[in-house]
Amino acid sequence: MAALAGLNKKHDYVLVIRDADVVAAALRQALAEASAEERPGLERAAALVRSTAAATESGLRADWVRSRLAEAGFTGDLASMAALKALRQAEPQLSLLAAVRLQKEALGHPE
Repeated sequence: MAALAGLNKKHDYVLVIRDADVVAAALRQALAEASAEERPGLERAAALVRSTAAATESGLRADWVRSRLAEAGFTGDLASMAALKALRQAEPQLSLLAAVRLQKEALGHPE
């Protein structure tokens, strides 16, 4: 059986997909139809979506790196070779170049 195109190659990029505008529109609609009891929760959710939508792509990638390392159980220094190794083990499709770029991006965006 042939492999799907691209799944057997190392990748040098990470695509950031933003759908905050779709979520924000759904929340605006829900707020327009909300009862008084539902409003506070929906307003909080709308505020969270606005803050997430304001995040930069590099900041989102940095958060992604940290989350992948945390899921892999890595707790060491983000600048270390061990972090780079853990990231590549967590995401085997990343090329070394992409992993290094992501590591540098994460280091440039402290938590």
